Amino acid sequence: MTTSPFTRQNRWEDEARFFDERALKVSEAGLVLDPLAFQRYSRPVLRRRFNKEFRFRILGSLAGKKLLDVGCGDGLNAVMFAKMGARVTGLDISPGAIEVAQRRAEVNDLSERTLFTCAPVETADLEPDAFDIVWADAILHHVLDDLELVLRHLVLWCKPSGLLLFSEPVNLANVLRRLRAMIPVHTEATPGERPLVASELDLVKRYVPDLRMRYYGLFGRLDQFILTNFNYERSSTARKTVVNAIDLIDYALLSVPLVKRLGSVCVMYGHPSKNATPSFERR
Repeated sequence: MTTSPFTRQNRWEDEARFFDERALKVSEAGLVLDPLAFQRYSRPVLRRRFNKEFRFRILGSLAGKKLLDVGCGDGLNAVMFAKMGARVTGLDISPGAIEVAQRRAEVNDLSERTLFTCAPVETADLEPDAFDIVWADAILHHVLDDLELVLRHLVLWCKPSGLLLFSEPVNLANVLRRLRAMIPVHTEATPGERPLVASELDLVKRYVPDLRMRYYGLFGRLDQFILTNFNYERSSTARKTVVNAIDLIDYALLSVPLVKRLGSVCVMYGHPSKNATPSFERR
């Protein structure tokens, strides 16, 4: 099921407005790629217990790869990918975020390895089979009414042998979800977003048949209260030690089949199916 054009247009406007406002908060000094962050994500041994390190581990070497960063925002990941050797196309609905991303690429001397496009995923005009990697960081839960349309586009743009890599909030345990809602944590969110549920994960599997899944965010949600300004690299050794321990416990617990559904975030990755049957043809 997809949204009506009117509702879809309203969603696009709400999303663009929300992320335009966030883009205004990025300072000129904040455009420079943090050398400690780059060192963390480009080192030879990446730790599975951390969500983003795990995803960079899956990516492997980016030298010579063509990568699509869906929902690239202010370009933080896109510029890092480019510095690691990829040719990066960044796609985002927010004109303000795209301006910041372009400026970030300039500041880091990576404009020649990056191209940024402002458009909704549903209407973006990109070449089929163009990308070795399609990276989508917390994007699918913003487009749930058009999830199948978005997945069809991502599969279309990815090479048949390419990699699709997602990280999304999920809700597979309603009781735990209600308990989390009781924790007084301020979360900035757009009006229509929510975690993916089991039926939506099944839809992703239809378009990525060999989908592999790894859950995060059981006790790791406490990291934000421990790290200095939510920044692992710039936190003290003591704070990082505590976070390391929490995330190691999370990794162990969420490796147990009956426990993993308690995770609040799921990393999903696999190869595209060019022959997936859309839902409307299966009825």
